Amino acid sequence: MRRNIFLLLALAIGMNTQAQDKTFVISVNKPIAPIQPTMWGVFFEDINFGADGGIYAELVKNRSFEFTKPLMGWKVDQQPVEEGAVLIQNRGMANTANPRFARITVNNRNKGTLSLTNEGFRGMGIKKGLRYDFSVLYRSISGKVKLYVELLNANKEIIGSTSVVPGEVKDWSKLTASFAAGQTEEKGSMRLTFEGNGIIDLDMISLFPGDTWKNRPGGMRADMVQMLADMKPGFIRFPGGCIVEGYDLAQRYQWKKTVGPLEERQLLINRWNYEFAHRPAPDYFQTFGLGFFEYFQLCSDIGAEPLPILNCGMACQFNSGEVVPLDQIQPYIEDALDLIEFANGAITTRWGKLRAQMGHPEPFHLKMLGVGNENWGPQYLDRFKVFQKALKEKHPEIKLIASSGTDPVGERFNLLNTELRALNTDFIDEHYYRPPQFFFSNINRYDNYPRNGSKVFAGEYASHVPNTNGAVKSNWLAALSEAAFLTGLERNAEVVQMASYAPLFAHYDGWQWAPDLIWVNNLKIVGSPSYHVQKLYSVNKGTTVIPIERDNKIIDGKDSLYATAAIDAASKEIIVKIVNALPGEQKISLTFEGIRKLAATGVHTVLQNDDLNKINTIADPDAIAPKATNIKISGKKQSIAVKGYSFNVIRIKYS
Repeated sequence: MRRNIFLLLALAIGMNTQAQDKTFVISVNKPIAPIQPTMWGVFFEDINFGADGGIYAELVKNRSFEFTKPLMGWKVDQQPVEEGAVLIQNRGMANTANPRFARITVNNRNKGTLSLTNEGFRGMGIKKGLRYDFSVLYRSISGKVKLYVELLNANKEIIGSTSVVPGEVKDWSKLTASFAAGQTEEKGSMRLTFEGNGIIDLDMISLFPGDTWKNRPGGMRADMVQMLADMKPGFIRFPGGCIVEGYDLAQRYQWKKTVGPLEERQLLINRWNYEFAHRPAPDYFQTFGLGFFEYFQLCSDIGAEPLPILNCGMACQFNSGEVVPLDQIQPYIEDALDLIEFANGAITTRWGKLRAQMGHPEPFHLKMLGVGNENWGPQYLDRFKVFQKALKEKHPEIKLIASSGTDPVGERFNLLNTELRALNTDFIDEHYYRPPQFFFSNINRYDNYPRNGSKVFAGEYASHVPNTNGAVKSNWLAALSEAAFLTGLERNAEVVQMASYAPLFAHYDGWQWAPDLIWVNNLKIVGSPSYHVQKLYSVNKGTTVIPIERDNKIIDGKDSLYATAAIDAASKEIIVKIVNALPGEQKISLTFEGIRKLAATGVHTVLQNDDLNKINTIADPDAIAPKATNIKISGKKQSIAVKGYSFNVIRIKYS
């Protein structure tokens, strides 16, 4: 049906498109605007099990028994059954960040008669031959207990194991052991079996794969980080998103509780635990093993600018709508000032010293900071003004990003856009989750925006195909409409200086929101068609926008063709991006002006599929993937054939 709609659209806009002159004139010597290094980035939020159970490589769920149900994720097996063999104890006020631990009483047990099994996050992904690193905080209360650590496959068969004998220590100590797996398993689990006679306390029970990103102990899942690194993003916006706001202010994201030793980071329920009744996730919490230090470190690793977003004293206005009175907002401002010190301060400062103690004495060079997420109304404006005044007085070098609400149109948006521009706010964050037709028809959205003053950050966008369910939404129609829309963003790089798709990650067995850029299970990873669109824009960014015109007009939809052009000053290349949203091939003549000559060859990269409903899957991850070919260049005119339903990137060196 959808294909037929597009065919009818093709007839409506002209049946003889091939007969029309399609000469695109590219004026290399007429620069329009610089393209910022931050132009194309990524937005990370812990949704769809994107952090715990996702990019944070910890395999044990509820490792410190802090979930609402302390033994969620764990199964106790014992034969014979003894009441009180496994007890969850509470430290009370002595440790509010990590109050619970497990006390295991082993009464003359043989191996296999008392065990704790952790199910992982929708199972544990286990790889044959890979090293696994087990650790636990423990203290010995009495006697002597031997501990067996076993990896199990889906049939509960042992596929890797080791054993340890904890020392007889009365203070909390860390015990570690490493061993290899003998089998690959997507839905594995870990079993702890106790032997001997004694009482032992356990906390922070952990298991990490040995192949984390940069082989960091307790680090990130390498394939997920690599997908980001391959995009060469200009920035990473973190940690959200709606989790910044929280359902109420008690559940807001507080960065200070996410740094320092892992056992001192206070767990928080994830608001996506209960947000979607059709996709409940009662086991969705934030352990903050992925905290602000790790976010900054990730940015440094892949060469992206950090863009943290902080709560502005407002909870989610769709939920509780709770606000902090203006005369009590100072602690929120102090959090922002302290974050700048954590990121950039000398190691002699309080927060700079903590950064150094965590392993990064060099500053993270924070340059941008977001105040609020999708907040709106006079209440937001009142609070943003206070933040802007305080932050600009102490740190005028930090660019501030303000919210324009949840929608790109309407009274709510108009109020914020007008008032924030009057405040000369550095960036205004616009969000749009809309059907494909919105993206096709809003190519010119920024053509008439002011060239001076506040810049635009397209902080969250995704094309939502209607009348589809779940992962099907991440299809080629959605990606094609986004590719077309982004020509308008790049063409207006003087106005739009940052953009990022949302959400970033989704777990096939734990998603709640779709579409998403990258999909994973416990072992494998797939980039959606939208991922490839975003990546092609990012790795073919260029440094300066130049004119590309047809009949002295911008190319914004005639014959369903959309185009933008740029030069890369460093590599001396012209980069042309063309979208053909019709089903049939179209031939285009590229004419280059303002140059001496072109190289003899160029590269033409094509992302294309005839089926607009097509998606990438675990079984077929490259159903829609870019294919690059060398093309011969003759003179200053070049004939290019663009296939139906395609996104094309042409790179040609010039002099």
